[in-house]
Amino acid sequence: MVRTESDSNGIDVALLAYDGWPVDLALYAPADLEVKLNMVVEINKEYLPGAAAGRYLLGMWVALASILMLFTALSSAYIVRAASANDWQPLTMPRILWLSTALIVISSATLENARRKWKDAVNGSHRLWLLVTFALGIGFLISQVLAWRQLVRQGIYMASNPHSSFFYLLTAIHGVHLLGGLAALAYLSVRTRASRDRLVLAKPQAGADAVMLYWHFMDFLWLYLFVLLFFVR
Repeated sequence: MVRTESDSNGIDVALLAYDGWPVDLALYAPADLEVKLNMVVEINKEYLPGAAAGRYLLGMWVALASILMLFTALSSAYIVRAASANDWQPLTMPRILWLSTALIVISSATLENARRKWKDAVNGSHRLWLLVTFALGIGFLISQVLAWRQLVRQGIYMASNPHSSFFYLLTAIHGVHLLGGLAALAYLSVRTRASRDRLVLAKPQAGADAVMLYWHFMDFLWLYLFVLLFFVR
């Protein structure tokens, strides 16, 4: 119940009373504010991870769509050129490309294992698998360079024939995009911190989902290029 009383200066003051006894609002305001702040924190913990993940994944899907369009255009040009050119000379596949393929496939498996270990971020187990994935990615790029060197020793350069031109171009563009994935993995490893607080880990987890999607896409893209370059005539 609300009633009014006059203070010592004759000014009417509204008071909240319960059962005839005045209640001091100043005693209850801090407690009420604390309850509201706790509610805000809990709501953020519940909805922020999902919202952050949605933004990261949406941005990544847009980026992957543009990359897919690029390689679709190059693939179309490759198929048309292979079917219409009299100077097309199929390359003999460097055997080291089998190693490249194995490395990048294994790297997707190790990255997936890192995702599963993310719940154990407090002991850093996921970082080990991120490091293994990073090392496998470096190994993939090194094997690609070695494949180029093998072709150069055979006297096959980018301008030698249409097939060699597409091989160097497609593998180089894929390698540049994979370098971006390696940079993201390195940043992700440094960015993560040992914490069980879901709010603290929300952004790193959302970024990790986007990076893992990108890396798996690079894996499947290489498998596609591998088949296109050496098994589609």
